[in-house]
Amino acid sequence: MIAKNLNKNFLINLFLLLVIFLFDRFSKIYVIYLDKKFLGSEIFTSKYLNIYLVWNEGVAFGLLSFDQKYLYNLLTILIGIIILIIIIMIKKNSGFKKISLIMILGGAFGNFFDRIIYKAVPDFIDFHIENFHWFIFNVADIFISLGVIFMILSEFFVNKIETHEKY
Repeated sequence: MIAKNLNKNFLINLFLLLVIFLFDRFSKIYVIYLDKKFLGSEIFTSKYLNIYLVWNEGVAFGLLSFDQKYLYNLLTILIGIIILIIIIMIKKNSGFKKISLIMILGGAFGNFFDRIIYKAVPDFIDFHIENFHWFIFNVADIFISLGVIFMILSEFFVNKIETHEKY
């Protein structure tokens, strides 16, 4: 009965959300496993990419890391509220914007899950050029960043096309 009420687009969107979340989960579980197996040593190193586990208690890319537990909990609650706002935005949008928001939500769910379970988010991808290192991030951060970039692009290009079609 419930399955009949769900439309095809909802199921596709849910599938995309689950794929992003599970891809993030499996990558983190695998890196945590490798970190324990190799006793915290660097898992992979190369000229431009290192893979090693860092526990992030802040928001994206380690920003706003706190030592105080109440600030961490407050930040986690704020992230939960933002996730609810994104869900509402997904319901109100369609097309490219909706896919972008689903990408953001999938990544946000992945990192939020870690904040609840581990009390920190495992980050492990370290791009660098010689001694210049970008922020260490994870698969969820990739999807959040891509979703934000796609939202910005949709504001510039999709809205412009829709505006020209009206006139």
